[in-house]
Formats: sequence, C-alpha cells, structure tokens
Amino acid sequence: MHGAFEPATGEATFILSSRRDSASHIQLLEKVIQTFPADRLLIIEDNLSIHHSRDTKIALAAWPEIQILFLPKYACWLNLIEPWWKQLRSLTLQGRKFENQTELENALWNALDYWNQHRYPYRWKKRPQEQLSPWDGFGFSKST
Repeated sequence: MHGAFEPATGEATFILSSRRDSASHIQLLEKVIQTFPADRLLIIEDNLSIHHSRDTKIALAAWPEIQILFLPKYACWLNLIEPWWKQLRSLTLQGRKFENQTELENALWNALDYWNQHRYPYRWKKRPQEQLSPWDGFGFSKST
C-alpha cells in the first residue's frame, strides 16, 4: 500500500500493490495527479529508497508540475501521513477479521471512502521548539 494525504483538506488516496518498489511509487504519483489536480504539486516525502530511485527520477522529469521535498533523515515525526495511516488502520482493522485478501482490500477501500466523506484539514499538533541563533552556545555574544 502506498498513500498520499493532502493536509489542507484532509483528502487522501492510496494504491494497493504487492510490492514496495519504484513502479508502485510511480503509480502513486500518477494517482496523486488524478486525485489532486493542480497546476503545481508540492509533494513531501520521506527518504525511502524508491523515492530517490532512477526510475522515479525519470518519471518525475515528465511531470514538471511536481516538486518533491524530502523530509530530513531521522525525522519521521514530521511525516504528516503517519497520523493518517493510524486512522486508516483503525477504520479498517479494529475488531475485524478477514478471511482473504479481497475482504481486506474491500475494507481498505471502504475505509478510504469513509475517511474522504468525513475528512477535515489536518492541524499540526507539534509545537516548534524555540530556535537558537547559529552562534548560541559557542561562546559568542550577539554583539560579536
């Protein structure tokens, strides 16, 4: 499963794939273009290798309207899709048992439909820490 989440509206989408590879990521990018039509798209991604692959870079060259920004390494708490994955898991899996993959996939699609019908903008709950000047803590004063 590969997904995308639009924080300003709360709308989400995903693709189901048996693989976690560049081809699947490119399919997700195509789905993003269809789901969130715009003249320009800013996509924020983590540093998963498929996001940096040669195939992905070639595909992105064909989509000049897409700009990719990468989260800093080891900063998964900045990834806004993570809270959405938690919601999707809860909507799909909580208290349920699936007899086969088709039932699970149907539950995922139903959960996505439910989410998008009841979506809301994502409000960032983390507070930025007070920023230090580049010289604080190195024995320099502001007058130096």
